[in-house]
Amino acid sequence: MLNSNVFPFLEALKENNNRAWFAENKSSHDDARKHVVEFTKILFERLSDLNHLDNQKVFRVYRDVRFSKNKTPYKSHFGIGFHRTKPIYRGGYYLHLEPGASFLAAGFWAPNKDDLFRIRKEIETDHEQFDKISNGVKLIKYWGPMKGEQLKTAPKGFDKEHLGIKHLRFKQFIFTKEISDDMLFDPEFSHWVVAQFNAIRPFLNYMGEVLTTDLNGEPVL
Repeated sequence: MLNSNVFPFLEALKENNNRAWFAENKSSHDDARKHVVEFTKILFERLSDLNHLDNQKVFRVYRDVRFSKNKTPYKSHFGIGFHRTKPIYRGGYYLHLEPGASFLAAGFWAPNKDDLFRIRKEIETDHEQFDKISNGVKLIKYWGPMKGEQLKTAPKGFDKEHLGIKHLRFKQFIFTKEISDDMLFDPEFSHWVVAQFNAIRPFLNYMGEVLTTDLNGEPVL
């Protein structure tokens, strides 16, 4: 269970997002981050085997403001990434901790050019199978429909009249799940996460198989 001291710090940081305040309260940040790291390790231990995880990461609180209109120096949330064991297992999980705005996410945030092309070729070849996997009853029940940035028209080299065009336009393949504060601090939270991952894993495994085989189903690794 997440330590209850984490959110008061994030709420205070949101109201005082400046370097002077942060310097004076650095110890509070360090304590909150320590709790998040411990929480992450517990989740990783409970999730790693079934989900083929090989690493976890708590992202830094410092923001890169060089190319952003938002010049506040710190994030008012903690972000946690869980990485699957490449090259066989693809995709990943992300847990966002923020008072009143926490969520769980899974999928493919930024597939590289080659991976995106391979996914699109799979959809072009067998859009019915992709639709079946990405709209599975259990997946939709737990996560809702797939999200992500999309092109306004067909990607270059693909037919804009293709029956799978609604999926061919995707540049990301993401599912998200809101988390209430009550759920996040519930002693059974880790079991709840296990249930969400169980529902999304068939999609990730399918995508992993696509990205490690050619269009004939032959391994490319």
